[in-house]
Amino acid sequence: MKAFVKRSDAPDDILLEEIRVPVISEDELLVRVKAVGVGIHDSYFLPQEIHYPYPIGVEAAGIVEEIGSLVTHHKKGDRIAFVSMMQPKGGTWAEFAAVQQDSLILHIPENMDFKEAAAVPVAGNTVLRALTALHLKEGDSVFIAGASGAIGTFAIQFAKARGWKVAGSASPKNHDYMKSLGADKTVDYRDSKWAHEIREWMPNGVDAAIAIQPGTGTESMHIVKDGGTVITISGDRIEPERGITAAFVPHKADVRDEVKELIQEIADGTYQLVIEQTYPFEQGLEALQKTQTRHARGKLVLTLE
Repeated sequence: MKAFVKRSDAPDDILLEEIRVPVISEDELLVRVKAVGVGIHDSYFLPQEIHYPYPIGVEAAGIVEEIGSLVTHHKKGDRIAFVSMMQPKGGTWAEFAAVQQDSLILHIPENMDFKEAAAVPVAGNTVLRALTALHLKEGDSVFIAGASGAIGTFAIQFAKARGWKVAGSASPKNHDYMKSLGADKTVDYRDSKWAHEIREWMPNGVDAAIAIQPGTGTESMHIVKDGGTVITISGDRIEPERGITAAFVPHKADVRDEVKELIQEIADGTYQLVIEQTYPFEQGLEALQKTQTRHARGKLVLTLE
């Protein structure tokens, strides 16, 4: 099969190569991949004990080709979207992927195609877990740092659906886009006065902030009220101050049922899914470079159809 593989421990040693189709274990599914969600972590979410060449990638959508003898909730022919990362047999940037049955697996609604489904699992799961740590009530306010990408696109919509006031930062070209998703206030992260603008909008500070882009965690602390909350999705380590809770996304939060509801809600039109660009699978490295600029609007997807 064709797969984008990491060939060594060198950071950028990734190429499209022919490798063997993985052989599944009794608790795994073999999935024929039809579309791949492109993410910033795809090239370095890798197992500790890695065997090269190793297929990269975290999320995808496709058709179940085979199931192991212990698999009970899925069958051959199922259309699924899934997250599979840091597994010994490789990731999702391949024509076939071995997926453990206890992974995040979503059945794709009939009226959703593979490329749409591949864009949902990681961003949806990440945002829903982050929101569990905010403990906000209707009418509270939240600032989203780096709000125009795939995660921010969902974060704005989910926050508005909960009745929160929402501010987001991005480059000016994305301000109308963020407002179309429901943002009440938008600021340019490159403008030295952006924090002042947020303080004018919410004089006592916002109740919480979600820091998506690297380096935004500490800056977000400055516009959060005393005793508020900052959640860093990028993994920034920040020092708490003024009684503010500073935390990472709670990875143990179980939001599987909510993500399963989400993919149906997207299919029904309740939430907007934005795919900025679709690339043929062979152009995967171009898509990876684009997402690494962190200037994508919504999601990037590779297609194998």
